[in-house]
Amino acid sequence: MEKRTIIAILLSIGVLYAYSFIFPPAKPVPPAGNAKQGAVTSATVAAAPQAAPLAASAAAPIAVPAAPAGAARDITVDTDLYSAVFSTQGAGLKKLVLKKYKDVAGAKGQGIVLVNETAANRYNLLSDSRELGLNPTALYNVSGSVLKLTGANKGTLDFTTTTPQGIVFKKTYSFSGDAYRIQLTEQVQNGGTAQVAAPLHLLQNSRVVDQKAGGGRYEVYGPSTLTDNAVKSEKLDSLLKTPVQFDKNIVWSAFADKYFMESVIAEKGSIAQVRLSRPSTDASVRDIVSPTVTVAPGQSTAINYAVYYGPKDLDILKAQGSRLEEVIDYGWFAPIAKPLVVFLKFLYKYTGNYGIAIIIITCILKLVFFPLTHKSYKSMKDMQKLQPKMTELKEKHKNDRDAMNRAVMELYKTHKVNPLGGCLPMLVQIPVFFGLYRSLMYSIELRHAPFYLWITDLSAKDPYYVTPLIMGATMFIQQKMTPTNMDPVQAKMMLMLPVVFTFMFLNFPSGLVIYWLVNNVLTIAQQMYINKSVAD
Repeated sequence: MEKRTIIAILLSIGVLYAYSFIFPPAKPVPPAGNAKQGAVTSATVAAAPQAAPLAASAAAPIAVPAAPAGAARDITVDTDLYSAVFSTQGAGLKKLVLKKYKDVAGAKGQGIVLVNETAANRYNLLSDSRELGLNPTALYNVSGSVLKLTGANKGTLDFTTTTPQGIVFKKTYSFSGDAYRIQLTEQVQNGGTAQVAAPLHLLQNSRVVDQKAGGGRYEVYGPSTLTDNAVKSEKLDSLLKTPVQFDKNIVWSAFADKYFMESVIAEKGSIAQVRLSRPSTDASVRDIVSPTVTVAPGQSTAINYAVYYGPKDLDILKAQGSRLEEVIDYGWFAPIAKPLVVFLKFLYKYTGNYGIAIIIITCILKLVFFPLTHKSYKSMKDMQKLQPKMTELKEKHKNDRDAMNRAVMELYKTHKVNPLGGCLPMLVQIPVFFGLYRSLMYSIELRHAPFYLWITDLSAKDPYYVTPLIMGATMFIQQKMTPTNMDPVQAKMMLMLPVVFTFMFLNFPSGLVIYWLVNNVLTIAQQMYINKSVAD
Protein backbone atom coordinates (compact mmCIF):
# COMPACT_ATOMS: atom_id res chain seq x y z
CA MET A 1 0.00 0.00 0.00
CA GLU A 2 2.92 2.34 0.67
CA LYS A 3 3.99 1.85 -2.94
CA ARG A 4 0.54 2.91 -4.11
CA THR A 5 0.75 6.04 -2.01
CA ILE A 6 4.08 7.01 -3.56
CA ILE A 7 2.59 6.45 -7.02
CA ALA A 8 -0.37 8.64 -6.06
CA ILE A 9 2.00 11.43 -5.01
CA LEU A 10 3.94 11.22 -8.25
CA LEU A 11 0.73 11.21 -10.29
CA SER A 12 -0.53 14.27 -8.43
CA ILE A 13 2.66 16.14 -9.21
CA GLY A 14 2.59 14.95 -12.80
CA VAL A 15 -0.98 16.13 -13.30
CA LEU A 16 -0.20 19.54 -11.87
CA TYR A 17 2.75 19.97 -14.18
CA ALA A 18 0.76 18.82 -17.22
CA TYR A 19 -0.08 22.29 -18.46
CA SER A 20 1.44 21.64 -21.86
CA PHE A 21 0.71 18.52 -23.82
CA ILE A 22 3.09 17.26 -26.46
CA PHE A 23 1.46 16.35 -29.76
CA PRO A 24 3.27 14.25 -32.34
CA PRO A 25 5.24 16.52 -34.66
CA ALA A 26 4.90 16.33 -38.40
CA LYS A 27 7.31 14.03 -40.16
CA PRO A 28 10.33 15.89 -41.50
CA VAL A 29 10.43 16.23 -45.28
CA PRO A 30 13.90 16.33 -46.83
CA PRO A 31 14.60 19.17 -49.25
CA ALA A 32 14.03 18.30 -52.88
CA GLY A 33 16.87 17.40 -55.18
CA ASN A 34 20.44 17.85 -53.98
CA ALA A 35 19.74 21.05 -52.10
CA LYS A 36 21.66 21.74 -48.92
CA GLN A 37 19.75 22.14 -45.69
CA GLY A 38 19.60 25.58 -44.16
CA ALA A 39 17.66 28.76 -44.68
CA VAL A 40 15.02 27.68 -47.15
CA THR A 41 14.53 29.83 -50.23
CA SER A 42 13.31 29.11 -53.71
CA ALA A 43 16.88 28.31 -54.65
CA THR A 44 16.98 25.37 -52.26
CA VAL A 45 13.58 23.76 -52.81
CA ALA A 46 11.61 22.33 -55.68
CA ALA A 47 8.71 24.39 -57.00
CA ALA A 48 5.59 24.29 -54.88
CA PRO A 49 2.83 21.97 -56.09
CA GLN A 50 0.56 23.51 -58.69
CA ALA A 51 -2.56 24.87 -57.02
CA ALA A 52 -5.76 26.04 -58.63
CA PRO A 53 -4.93 28.63 -61.33
CA LEU A 54 -4.85 32.16 -60.00
CA ALA A 55 -6.83 34.82 -61.77
CA ALA A 56 -4.60 36.67 -64.20
CA SER A 57 -5.68 40.05 -65.45
CA ALA A 58 -4.97 41.40 -68.88
CA ALA A 59 -3.09 44.64 -68.84
CA ALA A 60 -1.87 47.28 -71.19
CA PRO A 61 1.83 47.13 -72.09
CA ILE A 62 3.63 47.42 -68.80
CA ALA A 63 5.89 50.39 -68.26
CA VAL A 64 8.98 49.03 -66.55
CA PRO A 65 10.02 51.34 -63.66
CA ALA A 66 13.60 52.43 -63.47
CA ALA A 67 15.79 50.46 -61.09
CA PRO A 68 16.11 52.01 -57.62
CA ALA A 69 19.20 54.11 -57.19
CA GLY A 70 21.28 54.85 -54.14
CA ALA A 71 21.33 53.30 -50.69
CA ALA A 72 18.41 51.68 -48.90
CA ARG A 73 16.22 53.90 -46.77
CA ASP A 74 13.68 53.35 -44.01
CA ILE A 75 9.97 54.07 -43.95
CA THR A 76 8.23 54.43 -40.58
CA VAL A 77 4.64 53.39 -39.98
CA ASP A 78 3.17 54.69 -36.73
CA THR A 79 -0.28 53.57 -35.49
CA ASP A 80 -2.13 53.61 -32.19
CA LEU A 81 -0.98 50.04 -31.48
CA TYR A 82 2.56 49.75 -32.84
CA SER A 83 5.44 51.47 -34.54
CA ALA A 84 7.05 49.70 -37.50
CA VAL A 85 10.05 50.37 -39.71
CA PHE A 86 10.20 48.98 -43.25
CA SER A 87 13.24 49.12 -45.52
CA THR A 88 13.44 49.64 -49.26
CA GLN A 89 15.97 46.81 -49.20
CA GLY A 90 13.82 43.72 -49.69
CA ALA A 91 10.67 45.76 -48.85
CA GLY A 92 11.04 43.97 -45.52
CA LEU A 93 10.08 44.70 -41.94
CA LYS A 94 13.18 45.52 -39.90
CA LYS A 95 11.60 46.69 -36.63
CA LEU A 96 8.23 46.51 -34.89
CA VAL A 97 7.45 47.73 -31.37
CA LEU A 98 4.11 47.24 -29.59
CA LYS A 99 2.93 50.36 -27.75
CA LYS A 100 0.34 48.98 -25.32
CA TYR A 101 2.55 46.23 -23.84
CA LYS A 102 5.74 46.87 -21.88
CA ASP A 103 8.79 44.70 -21.25
CA VAL A 104 8.65 45.35 -17.49
CA ALA A 105 5.89 46.59 -15.23
CA GLY A 106 5.92 50.19 -14.06
CA ALA A 107 6.99 53.54 -15.42
CA LYS A 108 10.35 52.21 -16.63
CA GLY A 109 8.75 49.75 -19.02
CA GLN A 110 9.51 50.05 -22.73
CA GLY A 111 7.34 48.81 -25.59
CA ILE A 112 7.63 45.11 -26.46
CA VAL A 113 10.00 44.68 -29.41
CA LEU A 114 8.79 41.87 -31.68
CA VAL A 115 11.21 42.55 -34.55
CA ASN A 116 14.56 44.34 -34.46
CA GLU A 117 17.10 43.50 -37.18
CA THR A 118 19.99 45.37 -38.79
CA ALA A 119 21.09 42.79 -41.39
CA ALA A 120 18.96 43.01 -44.54
CA ASN A 121 18.96 39.25 -45.10
CA ARG A 122 17.27 38.81 -41.70
CA TYR A 123 14.40 41.23 -42.15
CA ASN A 124 10.85 39.91 -41.89
CA LEU A 125 8.52 39.51 -44.88
CA LEU A 126 11.25 39.30 -47.52
CA SER A 127 10.08 38.10 -50.96
CA ASP A 128 12.09 35.59 -52.94
CA SER A 129 11.66 33.87 -56.30
CA ARG A 130 14.85 33.06 -58.11
CA GLU A 131 12.88 31.69 -61.09
CA LEU A 132 11.54 35.24 -61.59
CA GLY A 133 14.94 36.77 -60.90
CA LEU A 134 13.68 38.23 -57.60
CA ASN A 135 16.36 38.58 -54.93
CA PRO A 136 15.24 38.76 -51.26
CA THR A 137 17.38 41.84 -50.59
CA ALA A 138 16.71 43.67 -53.86
CA LEU A 139 16.23 47.45 -53.66
CA TYR A 140 12.67 48.75 -54.13
CA ASN A 141 11.18 52.09 -55.09
CA VAL A 142 8.70 53.62 -52.65
CA SER A 143 7.17 57.03 -52.19
CA GLY A 144 7.20 58.80 -48.83
CA SER A 145 9.08 58.07 -45.64
CA VAL A 146 6.54 58.34 -42.79
CA LEU A 147 3.01 56.99 -42.48
CA LYS A 148 1.12 58.05 -39.34
CA LEU A 149 -2.34 56.57 -38.73
CA THR A 150 -4.79 57.00 -35.86
CA GLY A 151 -8.20 55.51 -35.17
CA ALA A 152 -9.80 53.82 -38.15
CA ASN A 153 -7.67 55.72 -40.68
CA LYS A 154 -6.17 53.55 -43.42
CA GLY A 155 -2.89 53.81 -45.28
CA THR A 156 -0.71 51.85 -47.70
CA LEU A 157 2.92 51.47 -48.70
CA ASP A 158 3.70 50.41 -52.29
CA PHE A 159 7.14 48.94 -52.94
CA THR A 160 8.18 48.21 -56.54
CA THR A 161 11.24 46.58 -58.11
CA THR A 162 12.10 45.19 -61.52
CA THR A 163 13.98 41.93 -62.13
CA PRO A 164 16.52 41.39 -64.93
CA GLN A 165 13.87 39.34 -66.78
CA GLY A 166 11.62 42.40 -67.03
CA ILE A 167 9.28 41.24 -64.23
CA VAL A 168 7.80 44.12 -62.24
CA PHE A 169 7.25 42.95 -58.68
CA LYS A 170 5.07 45.04 -56.40
CA LYS A 171 4.49 44.63 -52.65
CA THR A 172 1.62 46.54 -51.09
CA TYR A 173 1.18 46.78 -47.32
CA SER A 174 -2.18 48.08 -46.07
CA PHE A 175 -2.50 49.37 -42.50
CA SER A 176 -5.19 50.60 -40.12
CA GLY A 177 -4.53 52.89 -37.18
CA ASP A 178 -6.54 50.72 -34.77
CA ALA A 179 -5.67 47.16 -35.86
CA TYR A 180 -2.71 44.81 -35.58
CA ARG A 181 -3.69 43.13 -38.85
CA ILE A 182 -1.72 44.16 -41.94
CA GLN A 183 -2.79 43.21 -45.46
CA LEU A 184 0.01 42.19 -47.82
CA THR A 185 -0.38 41.86 -51.59
CA GLU A 186 2.41 40.59 -53.85
CA GLN A 187 1.79 41.41 -57.50
CA VAL A 188 3.70 40.00 -60.47
CA GLN A 189 3.57 41.98 -63.75
CA ASN A 190 5.16 40.30 -66.74
CA GLY A 191 6.88 42.96 -68.81
CA GLY A 192 8.94 40.42 -70.71
CA THR A 193 8.27 38.47 -73.91
CA ALA A 194 7.90 34.95 -72.44
CA GLN A 195 5.42 33.39 -70.05
CA VAL A 196 6.68 32.96 -66.49
CA ALA A 197 5.62 30.35 -63.95
CA ALA A 198 6.99 30.05 -60.41
CA PRO A 199 5.95 30.06 -56.76
CA LEU A 200 6.59 33.10 -54.57
CA HIS A 201 8.47 32.70 -51.28
CA LEU A 202 7.73 34.92 -48.31
CA LEU A 203 10.55 34.59 -45.78
CA GLN A 204 9.85 35.05 -42.08
CA ASN A 205 13.06 35.34 -40.08
CA SER A 206 12.65 34.95 -36.31
CA ARG A 207 15.50 35.62 -33.91
CA VAL A 208 15.96 32.83 -31.36
CA VAL A 209 16.58 34.12 -27.85
CA ASP A 210 17.80 32.45 -24.68
CA GLN A 211 14.56 31.09 -23.23
CA LYS A 212 15.95 30.80 -19.68
CA ALA A 213 17.15 34.39 -19.68
CA GLY A 214 13.80 35.52 -21.05
CA GLY A 215 11.83 34.31 -18.03
CA GLY A 216 8.17 33.34 -18.07
CA ARG A 217 7.46 34.93 -21.44
CA TYR A 218 9.38 32.13 -23.17
CA GLU A 219 7.78 29.13 -21.47
CA VAL A 220 6.10 28.67 -24.85
CA TYR A 221 8.42 29.51 -27.73
CA GLY A 222 8.70 28.46 -31.35
CA PRO A 223 6.91 28.04 -34.69
CA SER A 224 3.44 26.60 -35.14
CA THR A 225 1.26 26.04 -38.20
CA LEU A 226 -2.43 25.33 -38.69
CA THR A 227 -2.32 22.62 -41.33
CA ASP A 228 -4.59 19.74 -42.25
CA ASN A 229 -7.11 20.91 -39.60
CA ALA A 230 -4.63 20.73 -36.68
CA VAL A 231 -2.04 23.04 -35.10
CA LYS A 232 1.45 21.57 -35.44
CA SER A 233 4.17 23.01 -33.20
CA GLU A 234 7.86 22.34 -33.68
CA LYS A 235 10.73 22.33 -31.20
CA LEU A 236 13.54 24.69 -32.10
CA ASP A 237 16.19 22.15 -31.12
CA SER A 238 14.76 19.65 -33.61
CA LEU A 239 14.93 22.20 -36.43
CA LEU A 240 18.68 22.54 -35.88
CA LYS A 241 18.98 18.97 -37.11
CA THR A 242 16.25 18.58 -39.72
CA PRO A 243 13.98 21.02 -41.60
CA VAL A 244 10.24 20.34 -41.55
CA GLN A 245 7.67 20.89 -44.27
CA PHE A 246 3.87 21.20 -44.28
CA ASP A 247 1.82 21.18 -47.47
CA LYS A 248 -1.79 20.28 -46.62
CA ASN A 249 -4.57 22.85 -46.24
CA ILE A 250 -2.41 25.50 -44.60
CA VAL A 251 -4.38 28.27 -42.88
CA TRP A 252 -1.62 30.18 -41.09
CA SER A 253 1.97 29.94 -39.93
CA ALA A 254 3.22 31.66 -36.79
CA PHE A 255 6.15 32.14 -34.45
CA ALA A 256 5.10 32.82 -30.86
CA ASP A 257 6.15 33.03 -27.26
CA LYS A 258 3.81 32.77 -24.27
CA TYR A 259 2.20 36.19 -24.77
CA PHE A 260 3.07 37.55 -28.23
CA MET A 261 3.25 36.29 -31.80
CA GLU A 262 3.71 37.09 -35.45
CA SER A 263 1.77 35.23 -38.10
CA VAL A 264 1.13 35.06 -41.83
CA ILE A 265 -2.46 34.07 -42.65
CA ALA A 266 -3.50 32.57 -45.99
CA GLU A 267 -6.18 34.25 -48.05
CA LYS A 268 -7.95 32.17 -50.72
CA GLY A 269 -5.38 29.40 -50.58
CA SER A 270 -2.36 31.67 -50.92
CA ILE A 271 -0.10 29.36 -48.87
CA ALA A 272 0.78 26.04 -50.54
CA GLN A 273 3.71 25.06 -48.32
CA VAL A 274 5.46 26.10 -45.13
CA ARG A 275 9.09 25.05 -44.73
CA LEU A 276 10.70 25.42 -41.34
CA SER A 277 14.45 25.48 -40.78
CA ARG A 278 17.02 26.81 -38.36
CA PRO A 279 20.18 27.81 -40.27
CA SER A 280 21.98 28.97 -37.11
CA THR A 281 21.57 28.81 -33.35
CA ASP A 282 20.12 32.32 -33.18
CA ALA A 283 17.84 32.22 -36.22
CA SER A 284 14.69 30.41 -37.34
CA VAL A 285 13.28 30.70 -40.87
CA ARG A 286 9.74 30.05 -42.07
CA ASP A 287 9.62 29.88 -45.86
CA ILE A 288 5.99 30.48 -46.82
CA VAL A 289 5.50 29.24 -50.36
CA SER A 290 2.61 30.28 -52.60
CA PRO A 291 0.99 28.13 -55.29
CA THR A 292 2.73 28.44 -58.66
CA VAL A 293 1.80 31.70 -60.37
CA THR A 294 1.65 31.67 -64.17
CA VAL A 295 1.74 35.03 -65.94
CA ALA A 296 1.68 35.59 -69.71
CA PRO A 297 3.51 38.55 -71.30
CA GLY A 298 1.65 41.81 -70.68
CA GLN A 299 -0.45 40.34 -67.85
CA SER A 300 -0.33 40.40 -64.04
CA THR A 301 -1.53 38.37 -61.08
CA ALA A 302 -1.44 38.78 -57.32
CA ILE A 303 -1.12 36.79 -54.08
CA ASN A 304 -2.77 38.07 -50.89
CA TYR A 305 -1.92 37.44 -47.24
CA ALA A 306 -2.89 38.85 -43.88
CA VAL A 307 -0.09 39.53 -41.41
CA TYR A 308 -0.53 39.74 -37.64
CA TYR A 309 2.07 41.06 -35.17
CA GLY A 310 0.60 41.44 -31.72
CA PRO A 311 -0.61 39.97 -28.42
CA LYS A 312 -2.03 36.49 -27.89
CA ASP A 313 -5.26 37.96 -26.63
CA LEU A 314 -8.12 35.50 -27.15
CA ASP A 315 -10.67 38.14 -28.24
CA ILE A 316 -8.28 39.91 -30.61
CA LEU A 317 -7.15 36.63 -32.19
CA LYS A 318 -10.75 35.48 -32.69
CA ALA A 319 -11.48 38.73 -34.49
CA GLN A 320 -8.77 37.90 -37.06
CA GLY A 321 -10.67 34.79 -38.17
CA SER A 322 -8.90 31.78 -39.68
CA ARG A 323 -8.88 30.05 -36.25
CA LEU A 324 -5.88 32.14 -35.25
CA GLU A 325 -6.86 31.85 -31.56
CA GLU A 326 -5.78 28.20 -31.70
CA VAL A 327 -2.18 29.38 -31.45
CA ILE A 328 -2.89 29.54 -27.69
CA ASP A 329 -2.44 25.96 -26.55
CA TYR A 330 -4.99 25.18 -23.84
CA GLY A 331 -4.49 21.46 -24.48
CA TRP A 332 -7.30 19.03 -23.76
CA PHE A 333 -9.05 21.58 -21.58
CA ALA A 334 -9.57 24.20 -24.33
CA PRO A 335 -13.42 23.84 -24.37
CA ILE A 336 -13.41 24.77 -20.68
CA ALA A 337 -10.45 27.16 -20.56
CA LYS A 338 -11.64 29.51 -23.34
CA PRO A 339 -15.05 30.31 -21.75
CA LEU A 340 -13.30 30.84 -18.42
CA VAL A 341 -10.95 33.40 -20.03
CA VAL A 342 -13.98 35.20 -21.47
CA PHE A 343 -15.68 35.16 -18.05
CA LEU A 344 -12.48 36.39 -16.38
CA LYS A 345 -12.39 39.39 -18.71
CA PHE A 346 -16.10 40.00 -18.13
CA LEU A 347 -15.58 40.14 -14.36
CA TYR A 348 -12.60 42.46 -14.79
CA LYS A 349 -14.87 45.06 -16.40
CA TYR A 350 -16.71 45.36 -13.09
CA THR A 351 -13.92 44.72 -10.56
CA GLY A 352 -11.00 46.46 -12.24
CA ASN A 353 -8.70 43.85 -10.68
CA TYR A 354 -7.88 40.46 -12.17
CA GLY A 355 -6.96 39.11 -8.74
CA ILE A 356 -10.49 39.83 -7.48
CA ALA A 357 -11.88 38.31 -10.70
CA ILE A 358 -9.90 35.10 -10.01
CA ILE A 359 -11.27 34.94 -6.46
CA ILE A 360 -14.85 35.42 -7.70
CA ILE A 361 -14.47 32.65 -10.31
CA THR A 362 -13.01 30.31 -7.69
CA CYS A 363 -15.93 31.01 -5.33
CA ILE A 364 -18.48 30.47 -8.11
CA LEU A 365 -16.92 27.15 -9.11
CA LYS A 366 -16.83 26.05 -5.48
CA LEU A 367 -20.50 26.91 -5.12
CA VAL A 368 -21.45 25.08 -8.33
CA PHE A 369 -19.63 21.93 -7.22
CA PHE A 370 -20.70 22.14 -3.58
CA PRO A 371 -23.33 19.34 -3.88
CA LEU A 372 -20.80 16.97 -5.47
CA THR A 373 -18.08 17.82 -2.98
CA HIS A 374 -20.47 17.49 -0.08
CA LYS A 375 -21.49 14.05 -1.29
CA SER A 376 -17.84 13.06 -1.77
CA TYR A 377 -16.69 14.09 1.72
CA LYS A 378 -19.80 12.60 3.34
CA SER A 379 -19.08 9.31 1.60
CA MET A 380 -15.47 9.36 2.83
CA LYS A 381 -16.68 10.13 6.35
CA ASP A 382 -19.10 7.20 6.22
CA MET A 383 -16.33 4.93 4.95
CA GLN A 384 -14.14 6.07 7.82
CA LYS A 385 -16.85 5.08 10.33
CA LEU A 386 -16.99 1.58 8.79
CA GLN A 387 -13.24 1.11 9.00
CA PRO A 388 -13.28 -0.83 12.32
CA LYS A 389 -15.92 -3.24 11.02
CA MET A 390 -14.00 -3.73 7.76
CA THR A 391 -10.88 -4.55 9.77
CA GLU A 392 -12.85 -7.17 11.67
CA LEU A 393 -14.14 -8.72 8.43
CA LYS A 394 -10.66 -8.84 6.93
CA GLU A 395 -9.36 -10.59 10.03
CA LYS A 396 -12.30 -13.00 10.09
CA HIS A 397 -11.95 -13.99 6.40
CA LYS A 398 -8.21 -13.51 5.98
CA ASN A 399 -7.86 -16.97 4.42
CA ASP A 400 -10.84 -16.63 2.07
CA ARG A 401 -10.64 -13.58 -0.20
CA ASP A 402 -13.96 -14.28 -1.96
CA ALA A 403 -15.80 -14.57 1.33
CA MET A 404 -14.18 -11.36 2.56
CA ASN A 405 -15.22 -9.45 -0.57
CA ARG A 406 -18.80 -10.68 -0.25
CA ALA A 407 -18.89 -9.68 3.42
CA VAL A 408 -17.49 -6.21 2.67
CA MET A 409 -20.03 -5.61 -0.11
CA GLU A 410 -22.82 -6.72 2.21
CA LEU A 411 -21.52 -4.26 4.80
CA TYR A 412 -21.63 -1.45 2.21
CA LYS A 413 -25.16 -2.43 1.21
CA THR A 414 -26.39 -2.57 4.82
CA HIS A 415 -25.03 0.88 5.66
CA LYS A 416 -25.86 2.31 2.20
CA VAL A 417 -22.28 3.33 1.50
CA ASN A 418 -20.84 3.58 -2.01
CA PRO A 419 -17.06 2.92 -1.99
CA LEU A 420 -16.72 5.04 -5.14
CA GLY A 421 -18.78 7.87 -3.72
CA GLY A 422 -15.70 9.71 -2.49
CA CYS A 423 -13.90 9.54 -5.85
CA LEU A 424 -16.40 10.04 -8.66
CA PRO A 425 -17.69 13.51 -7.61
CA MET A 426 -14.10 14.73 -7.36
CA LEU A 427 -13.23 13.34 -10.81
CA VAL A 428 -16.05 15.37 -12.36
CA GLN A 429 -14.42 18.58 -11.07
CA ILE A 430 -10.92 17.88 -12.34
CA PRO A 431 -11.48 19.08 -15.96
CA VAL A 432 -13.00 22.36 -14.74
CA PHE A 433 -10.26 23.06 -12.22
CA PHE A 434 -7.49 22.34 -14.72
CA GLY A 435 -9.33 24.31 -17.40
CA LEU A 436 -9.15 27.30 -15.07
CA TYR A 437 -5.54 26.44 -14.27
CA ARG A 438 -4.57 26.58 -17.96
CA SER A 439 -6.64 29.67 -18.67
CA LEU A 440 -4.77 31.52 -15.92
CA MET A 441 -1.40 30.14 -17.03
CA TYR A 442 -1.70 31.49 -20.59
CA SER A 443 -3.78 34.66 -20.11
CA ILE A 444 -1.92 37.73 -21.32
CA GLU A 445 -4.45 39.71 -19.27
CA LEU A 446 -2.59 38.71 -16.09
CA ARG A 447 0.73 39.96 -17.46
CA HIS A 448 1.81 42.96 -15.35
CA ALA A 449 -1.67 43.05 -13.79
CA PRO A 450 -1.41 44.13 -10.13
CA PHE A 451 -3.38 42.64 -7.23
CA TYR A 452 -2.75 44.32 -3.88
CA LEU A 453 0.19 45.19 -1.64
CA TRP A 454 3.39 43.42 -2.75
CA ILE A 455 1.80 41.46 -5.63
CA THR A 456 2.26 43.81 -8.57
CA ASP A 457 2.23 41.23 -11.37
CA LEU A 458 -0.20 38.29 -11.34
CA SER A 459 1.77 36.54 -14.10
CA ALA A 460 4.99 36.56 -12.04
CA LYS A 461 5.89 34.65 -8.89
CA ASP A 462 5.23 36.11 -5.46
CA PRO A 463 8.50 38.03 -4.81
CA TYR A 464 8.39 37.24 -1.08
CA TYR A 465 6.84 33.74 -1.34
CA VAL A 466 4.10 34.70 1.13
CA THR A 467 1.14 33.29 -0.81
CA PRO A 468 2.82 29.93 -1.65
CA LEU A 469 3.69 29.40 2.03
CA ILE A 470 0.15 30.23 3.14
CA MET A 471 -1.15 27.96 0.38
CA GLY A 472 1.00 25.10 1.70
CA ALA A 473 -0.30 25.69 5.25
CA THR A 474 -3.91 25.62 4.09
CA MET A 475 -3.25 22.46 2.12
CA PHE A 476 -1.82 20.83 5.27
CA ILE A 477 -4.89 21.85 7.30
CA GLN A 478 -7.20 20.61 4.55
CA GLN A 479 -5.45 17.24 4.45
CA LYS A 480 -5.63 16.85 8.22
CA MET A 481 -9.38 17.48 8.08
CA THR A 482 -10.12 15.14 5.16
CA PRO A 483 -11.41 11.68 6.15
CA THR A 484 -9.03 8.87 5.22
CA ASN A 485 -8.96 5.10 5.30
CA MET A 486 -5.19 4.88 5.11
CA ASP A 487 -3.03 3.38 7.83
CA PRO A 488 -0.90 5.77 9.95
CA VAL A 489 2.27 5.26 7.88
CA GLN A 490 0.49 6.10 4.63
CA ALA A 491 -1.27 9.07 6.24
CA LYS A 492 2.09 10.53 7.32
CA MET A 493 3.48 10.09 3.81
CA MET A 494 0.50 11.89 2.33
CA LEU A 495 1.15 14.80 4.66
CA MET A 496 4.33 15.38 2.65
CA LEU A 497 2.22 16.47 -0.31
CA PRO A 498 1.70 20.03 1.05
CA VAL A 499 5.48 20.39 1.32
CA VAL A 500 5.99 19.16 -2.25
CA PHE A 501 3.25 21.41 -3.62
CA THR A 502 4.60 24.43 -1.72
CA PHE A 503 8.01 24.07 -3.37
CA MET A 504 6.32 23.66 -6.76
CA PHE A 505 4.23 26.80 -6.29
CA LEU A 506 7.14 29.00 -5.19
CA ASN A 507 7.86 29.96 -8.81
CA PHE A 508 4.33 29.69 -10.19
CA PRO A 509 2.50 32.86 -11.35
CA SER A 510 0.93 34.50 -8.32
CA GLY A 511 -2.47 34.49 -10.05
CA LEU A 512 -2.40 30.68 -10.03
CA VAL A 513 -1.27 30.60 -6.39
CA ILE A 514 -4.15 32.88 -5.41
CA TYR A 515 -6.60 30.57 -7.17
CA TRP A 516 -5.22 27.49 -5.38
CA LEU A 517 -5.03 29.28 -2.02
CA VAL A 518 -8.62 30.53 -2.18
CA ASN A 519 -9.79 27.09 -3.29
CA ASN A 520 -8.05 25.53 -0.26
CA VAL A 521 -9.60 28.04 2.15
CA LEU A 522 -13.07 27.39 0.73
CA THR A 523 -12.48 23.64 0.96
CA ILE A 524 -11.50 23.96 4.64
CA ALA A 525 -14.69 25.92 5.34
CA GLN A 526 -16.72 23.36 3.45
CA GLN A 527 -15.08 20.49 5.33
CA MET A 528 -15.84 22.16 8.67
CA TYR A 529 -19.49 22.45 7.64
CA ILE A 530 -19.65 18.82 6.48
CA ASN A 531 -17.96 17.51 9.62
CA LYS A 532 -20.45 19.45 11.75
CA SER A 533 -23.48 18.30 9.73
CA VAL A 534 -22.38 14.65 9.81
CA ALA A 535 -21.72 14.84 13.56
CA ASP A 536 -25.20 16.30 14.12
